[in-house]
Amino acid sequence: MMKIIRRWNSISLILRILVGIIIGIILGLLCPSQTWINILGELFVGALKAVAPIMVFVLVATSLARAKGGHAKKFRTVIFLYIFSTLIAAITTVITNFIHPVTVPLTGIEAVEGYTAPTGMGEVIGNMLKNIVANPIDAMINSNYLGILFWAVILGIALKFASDTTKRVLTDVSNAVTMAVRAVISCAPFGILGLVFGAVSENGMSIFKTYGELVAVLVVTMLLVALVLNPIIVGITLRHNPYPLVLRCLKDSGITAFFTRSSAANIPVNMRLCDKLGLDEDMYSVSIPLGATINMNGAAVTITTFSLVAAFTTGVQVTIPLAILLSVIATFSACGASGVAGGSLLLIPMGCSLFGISPDVGMLMVGIGFIIGVIQDSLETAINSSGDVIFTATAEFREWKKEGQVLPL
Repeated sequence: MMKIIRRWNSISLILRILVGIIIGIILGLLCPSQTWINILGELFVGALKAVAPIMVFVLVATSLARAKGGHAKKFRTVIFLYIFSTLIAAITTVITNFIHPVTVPLTGIEAVEGYTAPTGMGEVIGNMLKNIVANPIDAMINSNYLGILFWAVILGIALKFASDTTKRVLTDVSNAVTMAVRAVISCAPFGILGLVFGAVSENGMSIFKTYGELVAVLVVTMLLVALVLNPIIVGITLRHNPYPLVLRCLKDSGITAFFTRSSAANIPVNMRLCDKLGLDEDMYSVSIPLGATINMNGAAVTITTFSLVAAFTTGVQVTIPLAILLSVIATFSACGASGVAGGSLLLIPMGCSLFGISPDVGMLMVGIGFIIGVIQDSLETAINSSGDVIFTATAEFREWKKEGQVLPL
């Protein structure tokens, strides 16, 4: 059995995932009624979501307890890159939507029930602050990474004064959790097979019939952000060819994020990629889960696009100052998307309110978002999650260049 496992792990993970994708597509087309195959995807995502909060809490607390300091400058850089790239993504979305304005039919769409959209930035910020000081056990159960980070930081700082024996125990626990994460990630091909099967068998190509133009605008804008704007930001920051780093992050992180559709579930994958890139664990153990909360390029694209589509559909005149204000609002509300049940889609009514569009129309747009979510949410998560590694690595590589080190690109 151990020989089989070692042989399995010796094959490139990306190659195994690609085989899983192909098999999932074939099964989804040939036998869509065999819904039991979905369980593979559900188990994989469930396992990642279950282990991620534990991993983040343990790694952050352990890293801070053992840390010798010197990371303040890198943290400032990565947080700036997170927020700046999100703002640029929102502004780019305004431009693409002005170049090709899209309208959608609102008849036949039902507003999403059981969800409450925030009424303004005050509520979004309030939700974020409440999540920060949430009960630590509750934060772990509900994958509230703001709360997990807050309490892990508090515990890690307190444990800096612990004995060496205690710190060794923390290190052993951290290593054990890391091994468990690697075991879960090694099952990614089977999990993605199930996720691809579910997407193909349940949706097919039907969403392109009615909302093809909206889907096209979202896809083009997100690809523009991922393949042009993010590389430009990285290139200017490092004064180095950005594409080796960007493409590797999209390959090793973006693919799994695309199919899991969960930034939280992709945190273990991103941690493993940071380790492969040779980044400082004290740095990425904090910046990666933080990025899963505030680095929301894809979410900014979603909020801005749907808000503008609602304005074009209802005949509202959108001025340049209003569009710029929407970009700023989308940037900061996207950073709070994870603190609102339902994610970025539920922040669309808040963007719509900027144009005087009624909450009812805003919730109809949310309903459309759920319909095309198999594409919108997948791309959004891929861009968000891969960006966490891209900008974490950029911040660290920037310091390496200052020290005269050769970048591994």
